Amino acid sequence: MAANITPQGCGPNVDSLYYNLCDLTAVWGVVLEAVAAAGVVFSFVLFVSALATLPFLKNNYKSSVVLQAGFLLYTAGLFCLTFAFIVKKDFATCASRRFLFGVLFGGCYACLLMQSVRLNILARQNTSPQAWALCLGALGLWLVEVVINTEWLIITVVRNPQYPLSTTNETSKAAATPCNIANQDFVMSLIYVMTLILAVVVASLAIMGGKHSQWKKQGVLIFLTSLSSVGIWVAWIIMYVYGNERTGGPTWDDPTLAIALVSNAWAFIIMYSIPEICCLTNNEDSQQDYEEDLYPSRGVGYETILKEQSSQNMFMENKAFSMDEPNQGSKPVSPYSGYTGQLRSSVYQPTELALISKAIGNQPPEQSFDMIIPRASAGSAANSGSSTPSTHTEAGNTAHTQTSGHGLNRTSQW
Repeated sequence: MAANITPQGCGPNVDSLYYNLCDLTAVWGVVLEAVAAAGVVFSFVLFVSALATLPFLKNNYKSSVVLQAGFLLYTAGLFCLTFAFIVKKDFATCASRRFLFGVLFGGCYACLLMQSVRLNILARQNTSPQAWALCLGALGLWLVEVVINTEWLIITVVRNPQYPLSTTNETSKAAATPCNIANQDFVMSLIYVMTLILAVVVASLAIMGGKHSQWKKQGVLIFLTSLSSVGIWVAWIIMYVYGNERTGGPTWDDPTLAIALVSNAWAFIIMYSIPEICCLTNNEDSQQDYEEDLYPSRGVGYETILKEQSSQNMFMENKAFSMDEPNQGSKPVSPYSGYTGQLRSSVYQPTELALISKAIGNQPPEQSFDMIIPRASAGSAANSGSSTPSTHTEAGNTAHTQTSGHGLNRTSQW
């Protein structure tokens, strides 16, 4: 008999409360379970990715990461809440449904609204408010929904419980559950969340009026996300309030709310969280590229020196040493000869030896490097009476005659 009662796909030890998680005849429960589990894992990965980009961002982006992290936590909570709508009803599951449905959605839209406020300030002043101010604003908006749901749950469950009609007075209190509430009342308890959705739509549209266009891209993401949420909420409210009564009855209520949770949570992930984190990582890469261009690497390498010699002629030779040797035509140049250990903007400064040689020889700066060793004549050496012949430099091969103090003529041949 136990084998006949247990649905296909569930083991004999599984409680009847969790049959929808494994019943192969109720395919909607198995599909939503898999999709919700994937959403939880994906939300956690995005949460870690958002926190990993925090140390590399500017101040204008750091406040966005804090709100994005809170938004992902609430989105992961929506995926987890889906399991409460898949399993069957009892006191714990019904209380969590009624309380957490509005609380989690309120947290998501509170973060989106503060993101819109932040982008409005950036689009007009290009300066982001402090992260703690944005977090306090989102926390205050979220606490309003927490207070509303807490009060509503206490009034409907503790003060004025709705008992099942088939129970007696002695067992009525034990059989009372938070699920005994009309669908219209459940929707009316979410009016504050609907107000937050409309506020996000209006605030995201206001971003387009700013003068700094680099922030409008993120505003478009929030606007599209809020529009998709409006469509999802209109669809599930119409189905939950009017459609189920005319088609499938109360048995369709749980699948309707579970599908609304999963679809809206995945809309948050696909349309906002993923593009927002991509924008943060692109900003990180552009910041690193900017720093590399501002402070280029000055490492010495073979390819770097060849590139510098080809782009700009930086080869400078010390003339004090090159004048001592004749030009031998084109000589092979080492790629390391152009490296002086100085920056590109440095100016050539001659050595002391070059200055002394230039002062003694009185050589013009345009003098050719082609030098010929002078050769003194024998006659001049004999007539001078000195052991050292006197040499004089003159351009070309012409002879120059100079008269000494004794009246002797000396001729240097070049």
